[in-house]
Amino acid sequence: MKISEQWLRQWVNPNNTSEQLAEQLTMAGLEIDDRYAVARAFSGVVVGEVVSVEQHPDADKLRVTQVNIGEAELLQIVCGAPNVTVGMKAPVATVGAVLPSDDKKGFKIKNGNLRGVDSNGMLCGASEIDLTDSIDGLLELPADAPIGTDIREYLGLDNQILDISITPNRGDCFSVRGIAREISVINDLPMQLPEIPTNVVVTDNGADTATPAVTVSAIEACPRYLLQSISSIDRSIDTPKWMQDALVQSGLRSHNFLVDVTNYVLMELGQPLHAFDADTIVGDIVVRLAHPAETITLLNEQTITLTGDELVIADDKGALALAGIMGGQRSSVTDSTTNIIVESAFFGQLAIAARARRFGLHTDASQRFERGVDFELPALALARAVDLITSVTGGQAGFIVKAENTEHLPARAPITLPIAKVRDVIGIEIEPAVMVRILTQLGFEVEQQADSLICKPPSYRFDMSIKEDLIEEIARIYGYDNIPSVLPHLQVSMDYDDTADLTHEMKLALVDNGYMEAISFSFSDAKIEALLDDEALGEVLALANPISSDLAVMRRTLLSSLLPCVQYNLNRQQPRVRFFETGLSFVGQSISDLVQTPSIALVAVGDIWDEQAYQNRALDFYDLKHDIEQLLPAQIDSMRIRYERSELAFLHPGQSAKLYIDDAYVGWLGQLHPNTAKQLDLPATWVAQLSLAPLLTLAREQQAITTPSKFPQVRRDIAILIDSEISLQALESTIRAAAGELLTDLWLFDVYQGDKVPAGQRSLAFALIWQDRSQTLSDEAVKTATDKVVQALTEQHAAKLRDS
Repeated sequence: MKISEQWLRQWVNPNNTSEQLAEQLTMAGLEIDDRYAVARAFSGVVVGEVVSVEQHPDADKLRVTQVNIGEAELLQIVCGAPNVTVGMKAPVATVGAVLPSDDKKGFKIKNGNLRGVDSNGMLCGASEIDLTDSIDGLLELPADAPIGTDIREYLGLDNQILDISITPNRGDCFSVRGIAREISVINDLPMQLPEIPTNVVVTDNGADTATPAVTVSAIEACPRYLLQSISSIDRSIDTPKWMQDALVQSGLRSHNFLVDVTNYVLMELGQPLHAFDADTIVGDIVVRLAHPAETITLLNEQTITLTGDELVIADDKGALALAGIMGGQRSSVTDSTTNIIVESAFFGQLAIAARARRFGLHTDASQRFERGVDFELPALALARAVDLITSVTGGQAGFIVKAENTEHLPARAPITLPIAKVRDVIGIEIEPAVMVRILTQLGFEVEQQADSLICKPPSYRFDMSIKEDLIEEIARIYGYDNIPSVLPHLQVSMDYDDTADLTHEMKLALVDNGYMEAISFSFSDAKIEALLDDEALGEVLALANPISSDLAVMRRTLLSSLLPCVQYNLNRQQPRVRFFETGLSFVGQSISDLVQTPSIALVAVGDIWDEQAYQNRALDFYDLKHDIEQLLPAQIDSMRIRYERSELAFLHPGQSAKLYIDDAYVGWLGQLHPNTAKQLDLPATWVAQLSLAPLLTLAREQQAITTPSKFPQVRRDIAILIDSEISLQALESTIRAAAGELLTDLWLFDVYQGDKVPAGQRSLAFALIWQDRSQTLSDEAVKTATDKVVQALTEQHAAKLRDS
């Protein structure tokens, strides 16, 4: 927002330079994007009066003038401006003056000779002194302009324009009054408000025949609406120069006096106003929601079709204006309008928000209403506008018609601020009296009760709701520069959370095995969740407002995020895919019972090696099992790990398993069910998901360090015939239980099924490693221990020892 420093200083005038004023506003949270003078630098230009005008003897379009600039002798200046006349006052660039130019060096005025006539200076138009030309010719100055006065001083061209960046929460600062209020509080100075007469009689609903009656049907959107008529306006009177200058310096164009007044009050007080041509109003005014498919032609000649949730101002004939955004063309004020109705209202933020953008509009009014306008301001702004119009044009003001419902005005709930909380947040002691002064000057109603301040926000501060808001106000007005920089007092805790490091180590283990990390949304496609449906996974939580149709539910398994990644790569001729992801899985149908589980998931498609590998083969269950076991500590006792057949519906029943560690369920692994893979257009796909918590607990365990035994190990191999349905897990468990502490390791090294083995059975060969840490084992001791193992296998699993 652009604002004139000169205009600001009419309200509050601290003893600061322009630079200091800009710094104060920036430190108070109103950042100055730019600061510049009204006109670029130039010198040597004064107010002059044309004493005589004669035709140039040798040029039809030139005039020879005599100009008084307050010195003993008149200046002879040759001028080509068509509007030069005797008695007019205009800017005069004297010899030696430097005028602004695009090359930044400036244009220097010298004595000249034009067609044989000496010229000692230059009469200037607006553009010569870096102002906007409104006519073709010289800049005509008022008749009372003092001759010889420096033109920069007379026109206020050294006045600084402040371009202020207003944050969305500070709608109260979109006006001279709002910025002046900040300056007055920062400098502890009173603010000078203009005198605004408010003694106009008010009628509740249209007793005055000149002002239409008002009906508000959309009460929540418009809880306060005021109208006042002004008749017999003299339209021959132009906008006063002081008002034009204020508007132009604020970045607004001057239109006609009636429009300029509403814009002036908008910039001065922050209240958008609108003027209707009273002679175009048919019947009474109604503030209502638009009818679906209703159309209106706006002031910018754009015809829009309304949807039904827009707030409009209407009469018996239809919509007159898009409330809080832009007026309509039918009731627009023209140069011939002499009777008007001025509107001043409070429109709720939600009633205006997004409506302007819907139709590609952005207006000063919508910008303010979307951020929140002071709901106590409409009456004051209306009085200011009516006073300006009637005092300049002599118009006749009618009664005010007011329609309001105070119950629907914004509620300003008191905020309790513990005084000690200010110290805790800011870090320094501020006297309660200083806090009270700051908040009171900002417009708060403050009452001190014991160790707290009870603060009621003013009507223009929509951003105040919690105690931290008040603390921010105190800090910025007290001055961030006044808050000393000190080192924080840190309570160093030696408790180190190693979750991230341990998780990273797991990721590196998978990367070493050829996997790549994927990072995806926690949302998934409901169709994929339906394919991965199983009671064991729990319920699905649907999103109330999904960002897209394929991200409509929370994922119960990370597989829902990884499988689309596999599809994407396969569709781009990447036949070998290895992905993993860490993140949360979500189970539950509502937020209240939602269970979030940190997990790690894998997905693998394609051969075990890339296509250049010698004797390549397809990935199988044992390859996936190997990759999973890379996530476990290398030194973990294999007795603690257990696998069971998985019964998840979306996994292959013969190629999947559940993983247990110390009898605690960790997760699942296996091949995606062929039917599920077919519906997703995937080849044989291997998947797994494990809960991170038990894996992290396992990784944190302190492994005991033992001295290697100095006594030798003894190996004995046994081969047994066993029913094919008996699992390796059960056999290993039996062997360990029977062998006791002397058995230090075992593994399966041969599996045989064929002609020499009865149907339904298989031959398994185990290697048993025996060792006693206190002595060398004898053959007899080893044989006794081995016989116990064979006996246990025979009794518990009907195994038969093979002799050959």
